[in-house]
Amino acid sequence: MRRREDRGAGRRRDNGAAALELALVAPLLAWLLFGILAYGYMLSFRQAVSVSAAQAARVYVTSASSTTAAYDSVSAALKSYDVTCSQGSLRRAGATVGTCSTTTRACGDGDLGQCVFVTVTYDYGAHPLLPVPGIGAILPDTLSYTASGKVPQ
Repeated sequence: MRRREDRGAGRRRDNGAAALELALVAPLLAWLLFGILAYGYMLSFRQAVSVSAAQAARVYVTSASSTTAAYDSVSAALKSYDVTCSQGSLRRAGATVGTCSTTTRACGDGDLGQCVFVTVTYDYGAHPLLPVPGIGAILPDTLSYTASGKVPQ
């Protein structure tokens, strides 16, 4: 017959094993969670960059070829990310993080008309919106989008 003290002896050796396993796995799970959030936020921002360029081209075409109105449109589209477009530069928190430009040239479709090309480029590798150590390897270095519109004659 076993003595009472011997019954719990096997359990005492496992005390703290769950805490140790949690301490080893928790940082990896947290890093994975923040990586998923950072990647999702980057995808959302990439969509906003493409929409901002398309809106700027539309505004340029409909507002008497105004570069200022196009830049204001980019700023409005990226406002929720605290990114603004001014005089050809994308700025965030006072730092230049990319470029925004409008170029007018022949459309190239055999028509004599002019087209505007609006390009918005963000240096995401140097200025990530959610900096998570080690995640930069899977995120793009730059986010760039060009939209065009035909300028009415």
